[in-house]
Amino acid sequence: MSDIGRRGFLVRTGLALSAATLAEACSRTLASQQAPQNTFTNWENLRAQFPLSPRLIHLAAFFLASHPTPVREAIERHRAGLDADPIGYWFEHEEKQEAKVLQAAADYLGAGPTDIALTDSTTMGLGLLYGGLHLRSGEEILTTTHDHYSTETSLRLRAERTGTVVKQISLYRSLKTVSRDEMVDSLQKAITPATRIVAVTWVHSSTGLKLPIHEMALAIEASNRSRDEQDRVIFCVDGLHGLGVEDFSVSELGCDFLVAGTHKWMFGPRGTGLVWGHPKAWPITQAIIPTFNAQAYDLWMENKSSKDLPQSVHMTPGGFHSFEHRWALDEAFQFHQAIGKSKVTQRIYELNQQLKQGLAAMRHVTLHTPVSQDLSAGIVCFDVAGMPPRQVVEKLRERGIVGSVTPYATKYVRLAPSLINSPKEIETTLEGIRNLCAS
Repeated sequence: MSDIGRRGFLVRTGLALSAATLAEACSRTLASQQAPQNTFTNWENLRAQFPLSPRLIHLAAFFLASHPTPVREAIERHRAGLDADPIGYWFEHEEKQEAKVLQAAADYLGAGPTDIALTDSTTMGLGLLYGGLHLRSGEEILTTTHDHYSTETSLRLRAERTGTVVKQISLYRSLKTVSRDEMVDSLQKAITPATRIVAVTWVHSSTGLKLPIHEMALAIEASNRSRDEQDRVIFCVDGLHGLGVEDFSVSELGCDFLVAGTHKWMFGPRGTGLVWGHPKAWPITQAIIPTFNAQAYDLWMENKSSKDLPQSVHMTPGGFHSFEHRWALDEAFQFHQAIGKSKVTQRIYELNQQLKQGLAAMRHVTLHTPVSQDLSAGIVCFDVAGMPPRQVVEKLRERGIVGSVTPYATKYVRLAPSLINSPKEIETTLEGIRNLCAS
């Protein structure tokens, strides 16, 4: 790094002594407060790492995560450093800590660190990606009627601003009869020569339905065989409720972009997220917020172009963030890796099967989420006869069971068993729902 770079700036502004003093102080602090190595022994010990109220059965953890011990302690270490010497600690940690976060995310996704941009949420990532797509006149975006507000609004705002045509389709006729083949076929039939972007959501938070992303990617790949590279259909996925649930690598998934917050199923720090892009797909995006990446900033100070840096660098928004949270994100990925991705998936599937099968057996309950794990992940949606969803959630809360209502025009009761839950809690929940018809 040149003398004009950030470290040179640090020295010239008289902060070198401060940074050295801080480094010595932080080394002593880290020695006494070093977070324990992530290990997994059993589900009970894992649950004990979350400071969740033991009086409640938490079945809405997918909404906003409680921080497990390694993540919580990392946040506190970074917060203490920033509080003690904000500018010194930032200069000493920003570059290397973001590199650690990117590497941990890359290891988890089976990707390269330069394929990933860091964001503050799924919504930010979707807005940056869809708002920054470089599309030619006549090219269209194909999406579905099942997507979340954030996808639909990001695409609407783009259409209003640029005139891009956004076409919506339904992937299935009925949740009762939906199949993987039907959804793939519906997508395939909707792709036209004008289709340049396909934008879908992996797991629908409205119903719990999980899309066959890999099979959809294969269908898009087949369509692309007759297209030139510059006309290739780009497959974009909101992966929020798949990340931290499904056992996958991005190469196996087959999409071009995966956008997700990491403060839900991943148990990451609140206000963190990412956009992964295939190296061949990143050029279709254009950054709309300046990055604060060290290399890009140094090149700017030297009056040099940063266009040769990876596009993911430019797509990581600059400005000042909640750094103690962003820099602790690597601990969340390591937390999951210590358990094992396959164990995570198996546990969530087992708890969800227990819940769905119990609900399906109740005459006063209508289950809307498919029972098959091929068509569902960690979210379960249902209705109770004669009782509005909000009332069901309130009555369950009175029994110490925390759920939510789907934030869509069509509302269902929504429960989401995760790693913090136990089979006993699921049975207690089922018993509470059985008793609703008598209350």
